[in-house]
Amino acid sequence: MIIELHPKNPNQRDLKKLVQLLDANGVIIIPTDTIYALACRMDRKKAIERMAKISGKKIEKTNFSLLCTNLSNISEYTSHIDKSVFRLLKNNLPGPFTFILNSNNNISHHFGYPKKTIGIRVPDNIIAQTLIAEIGIPLVVTTIHHDDEILEYMTDPVEIHNKFEHIVDAVIDGGFGDNIASTIIDSTNDEIKIIREGKGILNQ
Repeated sequence: MIIELHPKNPNQRDLKKLVQLLDANGVIIIPTDTIYALACRMDRKKAIERMAKISGKKIEKTNFSLLCTNLSNISEYTSHIDKSVFRLLKNNLPGPFTFILNSNNNISHHFGYPKKTIGIRVPDNIIAQTLIAEIGIPLVVTTIHHDDEILEYMTDPVEIHNKFEHIVDAVIDGGFGDNIASTIIDSTNDEIKIIREGKGILNQ
C-alpha cells in the first residue's frame, strides 16, 4: 500500500497504521531529508533480515544505519564518544549526515551478528522524526537504488511503490525525494574522515 502523509503535518491515524506494521515485523519505505529508504524497527531481527534480502545482500554486508530523533540516547547504541566527536554531531544534526561510530553490544544483540560500527542519522524530516517518536525506538534504514544506469536513486514515491508494492508492507508518499544521499563521516577514531561526499556542508 502507499500512504500519503503531509510533509509538515502527518496524519495521526495513518501514522498509527504504520506503527502497527512496524510492530509486526514490517518493512516500509520512508522519506528522509535526503533519499527514500527501507526502514524497520531496530528490535525486529526478522525485519532487518528482510531488508537485507530486499537489498540483495548478505545481512553482514548491508549498509544499515540508525535513524534517531535526537542524540539524547545515543550512548545506548555506541561505545565511548569523545567530546570533539559529540560536538561535531551536535553541530550538524539534525541534518543530511551519517556518522559512523563504534557500536556497543546492544547493536550486535539487535542485529543478531557481531557489528563493530553503526551509522547514526538524525534526519531533518518531520515525517521520519514523527514516526520514530511514535514507535519510541530508532529505525534501522538502508537506501534503495534505481535500476537505471544513470539515475542512482529513486525519487518519485509512486514509482517506488510500483516497484516495491509486493515486496514491502507500505510506502510513505511524502513528496518527491532528493537524489543526493547523505554525507558519510567516519568518526570511529581521533581523525574525522569524510568517506562519501553527499548532501550538506559539514560544520566543524
